[in-house]
Amino acid sequence: MSANKRREGMRLELDKRKVLILKSIIKNYMETGEPVGSRTISKLPGLNLSSATIRNEMSDLEDMGYILQPHTSAGRVPSDKGYRFYVDEILKDKEIEVAEFKTDVLEKVGRLEVVLRKLAKIIASNTNYATMISGPKVEENKIKFLQLSKLEGSRILIVTVFDGNIIKNNIMDLKRELSADELLDLNLLLNTSLNGLSIDEITLAMMAKLKSDAGVYGDVMDTVLSEIARAFTSDDEDLQIYTSGATNIFKYPELSDGEKASKLIDAFEQKEKLKRIFDQTQISGNDYGIQVYIGEELPVQNMQDCSLVTAKYEFGHGICGTIGIVGPKRMDYERVVQTIKEVIAQMDQDFKDK
Repeated sequence: MSANKRREGMRLELDKRKVLILKSIIKNYMETGEPVGSRTISKLPGLNLSSATIRNEMSDLEDMGYILQPHTSAGRVPSDKGYRFYVDEILKDKEIEVAEFKTDVLEKVGRLEVVLRKLAKIIASNTNYATMISGPKVEENKIKFLQLSKLEGSRILIVTVFDGNIIKNNIMDLKRELSADELLDLNLLLNTSLNGLSIDEITLAMMAKLKSDAGVYGDVMDTVLSEIARAFTSDDEDLQIYTSGATNIFKYPELSDGEKASKLIDAFEQKEKLKRIFDQTQISGNDYGIQVYIGEELPVQNMQDCSLVTAKYEFGHGICGTIGIVGPKRMDYERVVQTIKEVIAQMDQDFKDK
């Protein structure tokens, strides 16, 4: 049985009263970080239940694995299973209205990399959690502009601009030096033939014609086309990951323990570990591509004391990447989900026509 079906089965065991109490426990714990007792829950507006009734329901919830009792406390804290139920309910049932972005989070700048670096800082500041954003991949993107520029000697710079102003630069060593006029002719030929095409649309016949049209520069054209093909392929070594707010984890006692904090900071500083997260979280989520990983669900062991919320951003044709927010298991999931939706909505608005 799949994990989702098991979760559906677990929900059927919960009546409305248990669900109400469970959500109240989780919300209270997320706000305070302290174990929640029956008296605290009984004082909340809208419940109208005695402490004795709440204690019985909490006992059932504990037996069902949704809450835990810390060793010395009379109160209860959510388990990973409880957090999972809460998050699934948020993503399934609650439509969070996308508020209008109030700040100049995404100024109209030419380079997406600048936006993503700035965006990581703003998300970390607004949520008080750690943020990581992967740079865009362009495998299915279309060429917007090509430019061959002369460097010293026989070296040239190939600039490939994709939809969304994603820029890839490559330096080539040619067998012979080319003049400015010769490069201009090649630029005209390349842009006339390739602008607006994706890698799948550039056929072998088209490349053969380009080499033929280049005449005595056919060997140069062959080398240039190989470099352009490489620009389409987002090599893992070239994947940019922008992080911010890693030290925010020290604000949460359950993560500020020396060893845990050290492992978390280490994970944020190692690109390979972050790449593993992005590689394993590229499965479609809900309509916004939002996914939530709690505790041991995280693909990186050093982060399994945390929760991770990810979402895929996408604009243009084939330009996509991932936004990730890392915090304690008691993170404010609703606020994080709303922040992600706002960011993605604004990115779509600012870049869809560029």
